Amino acid sequence: MPVACAAVLVAAPASGQGKTTVAAALARLHARQGRRVRAFKCGPDFLDPHWLALATGAPVHSLDLWMTGEADCRARLRAAAAECDLLIVEGVMGLFDGTPSAADLAGRFGLPVLAVIDAGAMAGTFGALAFGLQNFRPGLPWAGVLANRVASERHAGMLKDALREPSQWLGALPRDPAFSLPERHLGLVLAAELGDAMARLDAAADVLAATPLGQMPVARLPQVRFLEADADAETSAPESVAPVPPLLAGRTIAIARDAAFSFIYPANLDVLSALGARLSFFSPLAGDALPACDAVWLPGGYPELHAQALAACTPLRDALADHAAAGKPIWAECGGMMALFDELATHADPARPPDVHRLWSLLPGRVTMQKRLAGLGPQQLTLGSHTLRGHTFHYSSCETPLLPAAHTARPGVTQAVGARGGEAFYVHGPVRASYFHAWFASSPEATARLFGAMPIELESDAPKEDSDAPGC
Repeated sequence: MPVACAAVLVAAPASGQGKTTVAAALARLHARQGRRVRAFKCGPDFLDPHWLALATGAPVHSLDLWMTGEADCRARLRAAAAECDLLIVEGVMGLFDGTPSAADLAGRFGLPVLAVIDAGAMAGTFGALAFGLQNFRPGLPWAGVLANRVASERHAGMLKDALREPSQWLGALPRDPAFSLPERHLGLVLAAELGDAMARLDAAADVLAATPLGQMPVARLPQVRFLEADADAETSAPESVAPVPPLLAGRTIAIARDAAFSFIYPANLDVLSALGARLSFFSPLAGDALPACDAVWLPGGYPELHAQALAACTPLRDALADHAAAGKPIWAECGGMMALFDELATHADPARPPDVHRLWSLLPGRVTMQKRLAGLGPQQLTLGSHTLRGHTFHYSSCETPLLPAAHTARPGVTQAVGARGGEAFYVHGPVRASYFHAWFASSPEATARLFGAMPIELESDAPKEDSDAPGC
């Protein structure tokens, strides 16, 4: 039986246009009026979901036709639609950027596109850009367009007059530091790091409330019908459609979670619980001891921003060393892997030599932060007969004598040990580490192997070559 719900996909012509601000403001506006709002993020992202979760008061899951799979996307959208009044999906990059793109997601599920355009330096071209976004792909569901960072009411009037269809105008937001969301090298600053995060969302919601979009009753917003999962879905779904076996039953997994290790998909925690694991969280930055556990997960995050504090975590470093010496597995993902190397070099001042921090020394070598992006895009990791899907996104590189046990591969590329273009996957005793961010639901079996339920299976031994693979 289909489930209907008011829904929009907030998109833009490019990154940095204000999608998160508008999506979070719209969610906050309706949530504080007592409506049940659920938000999702298109594509791999750990940062924007924190703002959407603050606005809605509910977990924010990722939707990606490749990484999470169409069946997973459909099931999550349908379940949310059955229990909420408004469903908001924030797009990724530009509307048509990436494979799959936000437009692909909108078309697949009939999500009407609300286009947010940074109009701060344009007038008549606003109309051309809006028309192009709406008509570039025939049949794309459309909700309308909202101008962001507008200079004045007169400016807003010029933008509205530039539209071929005035009915597409959903209003304008000014450029205002009261509701700007600060950024750093990986994206938005986490909401939890700002004492006035909710005040920023309320300020944006207040301004949005005066626009046609903000004044539109939920009943007048586009209604979308979500169907049962389609067994004939065109996009291949990961293994998550199958029941999850309790391969981690009776095991406790200690998970680092704080400002240095915050890149955690809520769905990944759900998968570990479904596998039967007991989850125990600890904060290295708060000085927490390592909980009694069978395995450790060090997720990604910002170790480079907290390198001095992490270097001072001597008791935790020793506890992790004892844990590994006992043969207990550690899965270290991107920032988590960075913290395990001997050294982390950061550049607070480009004119001076880097600051070198002695870290936890479970992996030999040095990680160096850089201004240039070192890894970006979807990746997959094959362990035996199971493949984990995920992505990579980092601004650091590592120098290590370790030989990669395997490499990840881009979608559509056959994985081969030593293949270029993927991220190194290291197996050093019981430590498994990579810049690769895994979506656990894509293969619960492979996930269980990362945490020691079964041995790690690779296609062949590590290559006899230098360890300076791209992205490593």
